[in-house]
Amino acid sequence: MLKFVFISIYIIIIFLISIIYKRFNTNNKEALRKIIHIGIGPLIPLAKFLEIDQISALYFTGLVFLLTFINYQFKLFPTIEDVDRKSYGTLFYCMSLFILIYFYWNKDPTSLIAGFFIMTFGDGFAGLIGKNFQSKSWFFLNQKKSFLGTITMFITSLMVVLCLSYFQKYSLNINIFTIAFISTVLEQFSIFGIDNLIVPISAAFCFNFFITGL
Repeated sequence: MLKFVFISIYIIIIFLISIIYKRFNTNNKEALRKIIHIGIGPLIPLAKFLEIDQISALYFTGLVFLLTFINYQFKLFPTIEDVDRKSYGTLFYCMSLFILIYFYWNKDPTSLIAGFFIMTFGDGFAGLIGKNFQSKSWFFLNQKKSFLGTITMFITSLMVVLCLSYFQKYSLNINIFTIAFISTVLEQFSIFGIDNLIVPISAAFCFNFFITGL
């Protein structure tokens, strides 16, 4: 029980930071969401460090998904969904985490972390930089994408795969670029926030297939 208290405190801290940010930056809604998006990133390593078992992790993630769905319907905490476009990204975020935990929590936690980090940090920083710095842009499926945001996604994904491979002593080869490239391409499919589902799952699968082989 105490382990989940630590997890809950961490999540509450992230939300408090976002609320404080909103008080001083009321117009930057995208940055507000990305604070939560990126801040949740360390959650999986923290849970693994606390030795939370897979079933408990699935129940907790399922509960978060349910609460997120309720919030989406009734806007109890509008900060989470306060964005200028139709998006189910937060729901997909929770759903992808549930799927990753189900398939990789015990079998291959490094692939789980790879997929989750590419989503939280890669997609998160891509959104922040793409929205706040001017660069060449285009529309894909009615979603605006930028050169700087896309490059940020690729570099961050590459760094995630490279660092995890290095620290876990996996062989470094051309496949680290393959995973970063696939993740970057899939991040373009962001209509309704679907990238929060397809990017982490695909990245984790590719890391498992190309790098760990488990």
